[in-house]
Amino acid sequence: MEGIGGPPMPQWGHDAWRMYQYYLDKSTPHTTYRWIGSLVIVAIYCLRVYSDQGFYIFVFGLGIYLLNLLFGFGFLSPLVDPELEGTDGPLLPIKHSDYEFKPFIRRLPEFKFWYSMTKAFCIAFVMTFFSVFDAPVFWPILLCYGIVLFVITMRRLIGHMIKYKYIPFSIGKRVRL
Repeated sequence: MEGIGGPPMPQWGHDAWRMYQYYLDKSTPHTTYRWIGSLVIVAIYCLRVYSDQGFYIFVFGLGIYLLNLLFGFGFLSPLVDPELEGTDGPLLPIKHSDYEFKPFIRRLPEFKFWYSMTKAFCIAFVMTFFSVFDAPVFWPILLCYGIVLFVITMRRLIGHMIKYKYIPFSIGKRVRL
């Protein structure tokens, strides 16, 4: 009798996971609505932190995680990084006669970036309900350190973009001159 059907809890968990994945897959083409939902989650999280006047360590950790998602894992970095590949010079065309359309392909796709960011905010929001995670810190030091870290990272990214001549955003249709 024990071998028939298996335990009910794993089947319930599997069904819940399939339902979650189903709705996640259905949300994939609705980029605008996904980002609006994420911005609502971010706003609720910010209101929660502001009203509690605490959890600054989580805000700082979340900021570092988002900075890592943007630059470290590559939302604003190309899929093929010339520095990592060891090629000499830029991979993009230098002269007009060398022109071949090469779209910017991100190392981290938009959907995975959105999903990771939203999941991080949801986890951080749940953590704000437990006072054990509210470590006392002097928040101005964290703010200054975060700003310095952001500026250094942006300077490195912009230098990389200038050196290898790419733009991580596609705005409108590209016109060939």
